[in-house]
Amino acid sequence: MIFSSRLIEEAVEAFSRLPGIGRKTALRLVLHLLKEAPEETHRLADAIRRMRDEIRFCRICYNVSDAEVCSICGNPARRHDIICVVENIRDVMAIENTQQYAGVYHVLGGVISPLAGVGPEDLTIEPLVQRVATGQVQEVIMAISPTVEGDTTIFYISGKLKAYPVKLTTIARGIAFGGELEYADEMTLARSLTNRLPLEKYMLSSQADPSPDT
Repeated sequence: MIFSSRLIEEAVEAFSRLPGIGRKTALRLVLHLLKEAPEETHRLADAIRRMRDEIRFCRICYNVSDAEVCSICGNPARRHDIICVVENIRDVMAIENTQQYAGVYHVLGGVISPLAGVGPEDLTIEPLVQRVATGQVQEVIMAISPTVEGDTTIFYISGKLKAYPVKLTTIARGIAFGGELEYADEMTLARSLTNRLPLEKYMLSSQADPSPDT
């Protein structure tokens, strides 16, 4: 792709680094911005700069936040005795979109994956244990994608929490094995949350039939 402007080439290169954006799409975006009023482009650039420089992570659940404590953890109308454990921020958004969950969250920041070099110490598992250790939590829901790495993470966390008097559950298998939670449709995800299973039952079924087709 040949450019008559070095500045446009640099802008296209920057946009094409984003996930799912190829160079042709990047060029269309750049040319669109070039036709916009300067203040509109400046507003976009400022929004991106502020997001990157000023975003925080909630000190309680590790969700993205504009303040020290996110709007979910700071909401007195939420059930703070129920914690939904998820892999990432996108999963929080997916579950919130169902409008079927009134508890709070805990964002792990990924799943245990030795092949990818991710161990328990790389996730926010210890802060989760500390939250449960306060004695104020009645239920922990494992809303983690049903993959091999996801199941490994669930089993590890359940071992860390078994010493505490807390109910451990997991989302029902409305989500296909190997599926990503964030890509599930809202109705399926809502049913999976509503029909959640005791973790012991989930662990037994996983051990009895390890087939990825179930």
